[in-house]
Amino acid sequence: MSRLLLFFLSISILQSCKAQQPPLSQNADDNTLLWEVSGNNIKKPSYIFGTFHMLCKDDIHFSENLNKAIAQAEEVYFEIDLDDVSSTLGVMLLMNMKDGKTLKDLYTPEEFDKVKAYFEDSLKMPMAVVKRMKPMFLQAMLYPKLMPCNKASGVEEELMVIAKKNKKEIKGLETIAEQAAVFDSIPYDVQAKELLKGIDSLSFYSNEFVQMVETYKAQQLKKIGEMFSQSEFNMDEQQQEFLLNRRNRNWVQQLKSIMADKNVFVAVGAGHLPGKNGLIELLRDAGYTLRPIANK
Repeated sequence: MSRLLLFFLSISILQSCKAQQPPLSQNADDNTLLWEVSGNNIKKPSYIFGTFHMLCKDDIHFSENLNKAIAQAEEVYFEIDLDDVSSTLGVMLLMNMKDGKTLKDLYTPEEFDKVKAYFEDSLKMPMAVVKRMKPMFLQAMLYPKLMPCNKASGVEEELMVIAKKNKKEIKGLETIAEQAAVFDSIPYDVQAKELLKGIDSLSFYSNEFVQMVETYKAQQLKKIGEMFSQSEFNMDEQQQEFLLNRRNRNWVQQLKSIMADKNVFVAVGAGHLPGKNGLIELLRDAGYTLRPIANK
């Protein structure tokens, strides 16, 4: 997760021209990852886009409308400021469990040996390196094994290329410390069970992962929301509250203030968009108009 620290230039001439840009074409239905936010006395529309944190690089394509949305925005927001070098340092400092906990404290000797063997034999990562890490961080390391390709990339990283090309200032809706606190809110023993479950069921998870990727590529937001609650990737109510709902509410409060002064492009995980507690409905409840934008 390498990040570069840049100094940004505001381009007032381009911003003054944005008001003359024509509106982006609307999608025929809600099957899109790109949404326009208007109304509620904001001067110019902002845009929200649902990402997928890791895909095969060849599967990442951005539409003309998405490129226009970034070009017209004054700032680009991700979940965290991906362009801040301190984010990398923060991850390294905050990925470990608190109070000196180690993986050995969370498993039976047989379970620990299984986890140890997987990381050392399959991932070529010495247990000494990962033994203090939060299991949810370690679970993310399984994703490359689920993917049907060797060359992966993050949608956010590819969006960063476009944002930098357009000389946009990059900001975050939360700090790395706030994200790390989310992982601390879920008991480590619960996280450990999920990590072991992933290792034990890797082939099954691989099939589910492919289904989720295909659903994402088809931009079927309703189905994405259903997969979070009905598939083997499901979260219980407490996890959904901490990982999605609470953060969505916090982000909406921030966006009310942000969008009152400027138009922005916001890119967050697609799972944050659908459902009654998702960003789309929460923003509508707050008085905004949400319009699905064509994104093919």
